[in-house]
Amino acid sequence: MKSNVRLGRGLDALIKRESVAIIGPSEGTSQPEASSISKIGVRKIRANKFQPRKEFAREGLEELKSSIRENGLIQPITVRRVENGMFELISGERRLRAVTELGLEEIASYVLEITSDTKMLELALTENLQREDLNAIEVATGYQRLIDECSLTQEQVAGRVGKDRATVANFLRLLRLPAEIQKSLISGAISAGHARALLAISDQEEMLRLFKKVVQNNLSVRQVEREVRHLLGKSSKQAVLHPPRDGSSTSSAQDATILDLTDRLRRHLATKVKINYSDNHAGEIRIEFYADGDLERIIELILSDRKE
Repeated sequence: MKSNVRLGRGLDALIKRESVAIIGPSEGTSQPEASSISKIGVRKIRANKFQPRKEFAREGLEELKSSIRENGLIQPITVRRVENGMFELISGERRLRAVTELGLEEIASYVLEITSDTKMLELALTENLQREDLNAIEVATGYQRLIDECSLTQEQVAGRVGKDRATVANFLRLLRLPAEIQKSLISGAISAGHARALLAISDQEEMLRLFKKVVQNNLSVRQVEREVRHLLGKSSKQAVLHPPRDGSSTSSAQDATILDLTDRLRRHLATKVKINYSDNHAGEIRIEFYADGDLERIIELILSDRKE
């Protein structure tokens, strides 16, 4: 009969892919069925040092405690063996906290034989990143850790967490935000949509000024996007009113066209763009990027409508 208890989709996929053995507390090197579950003393389980989630909503924890009182623990946690008969949590910190606060002495657990900290980090991050209650900065930080500490590419990260690469790249861009804006995003004062709109502004002081206006006036994402377009258009007009000292010039009609094209490119690529146009109808387009992931995101946007 098929067990009705399952691992998280990401962790389950990784276990199958990596052929990790799941064992009980006393079987030694035996390898029972993947559905085997062990009861482990709560005091023998230590926190996951790779946990990407920093915020745990009290209301959600109380709801989980009520559910466990009524129905028991439906989904076991996942742990690995460490030294001195102890275990380290891989996934299920909220469940472990709830059981601990309820005063229960044991918790149902899958036990994985993992000795590599890198693999532990990958499993923990991958499983937790598929939760819907992580804030955007926690997700972005988790993606960045998979890249930095597990030596994964953006494409590999996307495959691990079941997202497309553009989504991963967009989350990573949030880490470029000033700390004040990141904190506001974590607290829920602004949304990821607000933050992505603000990222189109390259001047950090201008970005922070608009951010404060967003919070004070409770602006919607569309209102922020309009504000950003206005700022970018204003910046472009100032550049035309104060041309470079290289003697280049364009007609007023050309100026208007260049302004429009620059604004459209900036909005589409969500980064700083500059078009240099000379009298002989030649020139260049300068597009700024701030990391390898940002470059990949911009290239994907440029090539997205290209027909093979």
